[in-house]
Amino acid sequence: IRFHYGKQKGVIEGLSLAVKPGEKVGIVGRSGAGKSTLVNLLLRFYDLEAGRILIDGQEIAGVKQDSLRAQIGMVTQDTSLLHRSVRENILYGRPDASEELLVEAAGRAEALDFISGLSDAGGRKGFDAHVGDRGVKLSGGQRQRVAIARVMLKDAPILILDEATSALDSEAEAAIQENLYKLMQGKTVIAIAH
Repeated sequence: IRFHYGKQKGVIEGLSLAVKPGEKVGIVGRSGAGKSTLVNLLLRFYDLEAGRILIDGQEIAGVKQDSLRAQIGMVTQDTSLLHRSVRENILYGRPDASEELLVEAAGRAEALDFISGLSDAGGRKGFDAHVGDRGVKLSGGQRQRVAIARVMLKDAPILILDEATSALDSEAEAAIQENLYKLMQGKTVIAIAH
């Protein structure tokens, strides 16, 4: 593939990568090397300048974005949330999930303690508390835990982890890593590290 953000040269040039279903791949590189750009191309936030990306033999350029994104769960280092409740943010990937599954996912993401202590200016508490525009009322670690809970609940066949636990303290990270490893079983995983 080739992608330059419309410039003459740059970001990704001549990359060829094959990831088999169920395979776990790590991508490591210096800052600005194009790792997150690759993820953005996979999710079709941008269109390729040359080449093609296929998932299960189907070219993603011919697939509707919502259909594509339904197959992918993603946690990034700079997770932004919807200006809605914690509940709506976690349920975003799977709106029909039961309350029991919602609470279970939040628990696996080590988020229950901080969620139970949340309240907002409107008097809403816990899962019903609103997180502000892009999740501004939460710390970076709390936003990541909500995003991890969303991914755990969604349970998509493809999992992308872009510095997924970078905002967490080491104790929370260790607990969540174990649950992420369980979630990865049988999934195609692309993990990005810097």
